[in-house]
Amino acid sequence: MFDVVSWLQSFHGPAMVEPVPPGGVPAKDLGAPSRLVALREAAARIGTTLDERTTCAELTREAAGQVDGTAAVLRGTGEAGAQYEDVHGDPAALPDAPWALAAARGTAGPGEDGGPYPVPGGARPALCVPLATTEHRYGVLVCARDRAPFTREEAELLALLADRAASHIRHAREHDRVRGIVGKLQRALLAEPGRPHLNLDVAIRYMPVGQSTLVGGDWCETVRLHFGRTLLVVGDVMGHGLEAAVDMTAYRSALRYIASADLPPHRVLRQLDDIASAEPERRPATCLIARLDPNRGQVTLASAGHLPPAVIDGEGHTSLLPVPVGPPLGTGLGGYEPATYRLDPTQTLLLFTDGLVEHRGEDIDQSLDRLAGVGFASAAGVEDVIDTVLARLDARHAEDDVAVLAAQLHQRTPQTHDGPPP
Repeated sequence: MFDVVSWLQSFHGPAMVEPVPPGGVPAKDLGAPSRLVALREAAARIGTTLDERTTCAELTREAAGQVDGTAAVLRGTGEAGAQYEDVHGDPAALPDAPWALAAARGTAGPGEDGGPYPVPGGARPALCVPLATTEHRYGVLVCARDRAPFTREEAELLALLADRAASHIRHAREHDRVRGIVGKLQRALLAEPGRPHLNLDVAIRYMPVGQSTLVGGDWCETVRLHFGRTLLVVGDVMGHGLEAAVDMTAYRSALRYIASADLPPHRVLRQLDDIASAEPERRPATCLIARLDPNRGQVTLASAGHLPPAVIDGEGHTSLLPVPVGPPLGTGLGGYEPATYRLDPTQTLLLFTDGLVEHRGEDIDQSLDRLAGVGFASAAGVEDVIDTVLARLDARHAEDDVAVLAAQLHQRTPQTHDGPPP
């Protein structure tokens, strides 16, 4: 490990250890604090992000400035593949990459006194510093300049900066590794909704908040029931990220199991609540269930703390359907009630999670009014409806996960299957 005190003493010599005279500080020591501050500031300018390439660029920029020369990172494990990256300064000042790689391996290097490496064919001094931690080697920091050879103090300073950069590169790679594992786990949690009956057109869109997130606590599901009916569901687990996604998967699996008994929506919610409340670690969730019955031209709804659905008529006007709101799932309180409405093929049913409409600091009624004010093209299909609502409500900049489901009944055809689901 680099010894900061020894490095500072190399600049000040014996004055660093002189006894302090009564009532004052030795004049020769007055520069030590400023040099230490400068050293800390130089190190702090390296590793400002978790991006390896950015860290290397910061290293070469700082190294070139400290020695008033050219700096680059040398990559590659073989002489043929060795190449300079993140060059700061004049690339022509750098030694041949194969030689620098050999120098870093110890086949060519400084003398016992720590002097610079020689450069074949010229007098330009160069210095190679391993960019490595105890466990891993990430490359070589190579510095060169036209003027005087590098001093021991400069070599030690560059070693300190390289150590700093190598430590941040290790953290960056570990971060990428963990993020890759999380991404694989998130993809494993993603599940496609079931297939609705042929007498129903359904479109679903899911937009988790966060650039690196694939799945969160919001979800949509469709379940085929007997006699041409389809169960449509949207849910929102409290929280974000992987933990919420795990509980979302549990709710989703339980829903599919309960729905197989062909219960009305409010009883499905009651059983989901019983299951969730029996597991203390399970996060609460809101949920809205809609059972569409094309033969009767109606939809039956039940809500567990969820926002009401919207209906878009054939002329593109939007309205909200009032639904009795019971407590969120996981409370064990029950008390869910159904509400039934007429629905015809000219209308579109829109189910969504609160991330679509809510804004921080805004009253929820105002948020829902904004949705109700969205106009749609007449006779728009389900995909067009979702595209329009996401664009008009600027869902790309939503503050929470967004899940949207749009459904339309269509005229029955001879191919429509109205019997029990396969």
